Amino acid sequence: MIGKLSGMVDSFGADWIILDVHGVGYQVSCSAKTLEALPGPGEAAVLFIETQFREDAIRLIGFRTEAEREWFRLMLAVQGVGAKVALAVLGTLSASELASAVALADKAMIARAPGVGPKVAARICAELKDRAPAFAGVDMGTVRLQAELGDKVAPKPASEAVSALVNLGYGQAQASAAVAAAMREAGEAAETARLIRLGLKELAR
Repeated sequence: MIGKLSGMVDSFGADWIILDVHGVGYQVSCSAKTLEALPGPGEAAVLFIETQFREDAIRLIGFRTEAEREWFRLMLAVQGVGAKVALAVLGTLSASELASAVALADKAMIARAPGVGPKVAARICAELKDRAPAFAGVDMGTVRLQAELGDKVAPKPASEAVSALVNLGYGQAQASAAVAAAMREAGEAAETARLIRLGLKELAR
């Protein structure tokens, strides 16, 4: 089984690359993000490989990082998700963005990927939610905030406010609870600065 290839970029296709490794050209399927990040023909490149065996062929799928490959493997375990859908997600979201989307149950973010409907996006969130923090450095303060908010998706200003309070020395649980309370008072459209002020007021009680 091939796990990694290092060689020279030979040519590109719509969703694949030919990587020349010591005179042998390997055709590797890649996501759109991976193809965009690779150098031009004649330049060196490294790809982490997932090898898929079929009855009539062996398919190599390439990733820029091991984290991307791990997310690909995880998504294949989700009902209704095959290689095409998993690559579409990774072609739209980076590994860290996908980790955050899963941790925060942001189904809409995952559904941005072409060919990924709301039901599949919901299954990806539901089945992988307990694994998200293991990859890509998800901010656990933000995950705690999501728990405080219940089914609501934490908006960016709220996540930024939690990070700011944590940087001021408050614990993640304290900061998340304070920002959740601030959101209930100020509304979901509140800006970061206001949420920080209200969060500090809440913490001072």
